[in-house]
Amino acid sequence: MKENTIISNSGRVYYWISDNFDYDKSTLFFLHGLTGNHSMFYEQTKYFFDKYNLILWDAPAHGKSRPFTNFTYEKAANIIKQIFDKNNILSAVFVGQSMGGFITQAVIKRFPTIVKAFIAIDSTPYGKHYYSKSDIFWLKQIEWMSYLYPVRLLKKAIAKQVSETSNTYDNMLSMLSEYNKKELCHLMGIGYAGFLSDNCDLDIRCPVLLLIGEKDRTGKVKSYNKMWAKQTGYDLIIIENARHNSNVDNPTMVNNEIEKFMKKIES
Repeated sequence: MKENTIISNSGRVYYWISDNFDYDKSTLFFLHGLTGNHSMFYEQTKYFFDKYNLILWDAPAHGKSRPFTNFTYEKAANIIKQIFDKNNILSAVFVGQSMGGFITQAVIKRFPTIVKAFIAIDSTPYGKHYYSKSDIFWLKQIEWMSYLYPVRLLKKAIAKQVSETSNTYDNMLSMLSEYNKKELCHLMGIGYAGFLSDNCDLDIRCPVLLLIGEKDRTGKVKSYNKMWAKQTGYDLIIIENARHNSNVDNPTMVNNEIEKFMKKIES
């Protein structure tokens, strides 16, 4: 994978793209979750590297893409459009884990033609009717509530919450290790508050697949996915023996479901 950057007024954003990009192949764009980075897709990169073109990034304000000032989902969507334009990519299948699903929907909101299909992994939908006043209230409290915890305890709690396996726990702790307490708490705050300000009722015209860990206990993610599938008719696949980072907990099942979905949309 080749490392590249996009330079914006808010900061430099890093992304990785297949060494030998074949424009006759489909492209998978993997978007990690809040406080993570591209390393959470190691097993997907290894499995799909010779099957499809791949793009991964460290989202603005995450991983190597720091510092980045005044993160918004609009900025994230615009940078993705710049990545596509710079590399002459017309469209890709977006695979968004958690916050990566928010960013995908922010792209669909602004540049729908570049999203050929959408695979949401342990994410939640755009749509104001999904979220109660109570949901919105508590999402707005996350930043200051996070400050109540010692940073080592906070990182361990986050890693435990999203992990079913020790491999996932270690991967999450490794990704979190880059952030100091102020940065981590603020990132969690803007991640959720930014979603609320960008949220809207969204008409998604491309094919969509929902994947959710059977043991995902992060907020109401599991409930939101059931509502999402019921209201839209999207296929909802339960990933066995997995929590919120289900692509790390059970990469074999996630990879198989992605591959089946790709064959379906390509046929």
